[in-house]
Amino acid sequence: MAKLDIVTLPDPVLRKLSDPVEGMSEPIQKLLDDMLETMYEAPGIGLAAIQVGVPKRIITIDVSREEDKREPLFLVNPQIVWRSDDPNVHEEGCLSIPEYFADVERPARVKVTYRDYDGKEQELEADGLLATCIQHEVDHLNGVLFIDYLSKLKRDMVIRRFTKAAREKERSASSAM
Repeated sequence: MAKLDIVTLPDPVLRKLSDPVEGMSEPIQKLLDDMLETMYEAPGIGLAAIQVGVPKRIITIDVSREEDKREPLFLVNPQIVWRSDDPNVHEEGCLSIPEYFADVERPARVKVTYRDYDGKEQELEADGLLATCIQHEVDHLNGVLFIDYLSKLKRDMVIRRFTKAAREKERSASSAM
């Protein structure tokens, strides 16, 4: 397994629509393994393939607590087929928007269909943190970031902050050469 580089805001790849996976294969399973290792090392509870620069409809998730046994979920071509009407607010963060957190309201429960690590069709009904995480990661596959749920003012402030940090990083990298 290999740790992958996580794409961060303002990289435009994060706004790309991800393509469906056509059949399971060893390269897809290797990507799933690498994404899981990257997610654990970051550390995070969810990671979409687009966040490592691969525009495929692939997600890894593990919302188990650190002291508990790991329970990774691999979702290939996930589709949310049902959302509850009752809302839930969770403080969300994102590995692609490091060290920024905000409350986001989403449906409290969802039902998702997907293919698992072995390519088998699965259906899962989730609530709480898992439901939030699934929705957050599926949004990534559609080019949507959690900051898109914030007010325009807050979203613009976050984008400006990360754009400025990226420019400063570029400047310091080019001056070091």
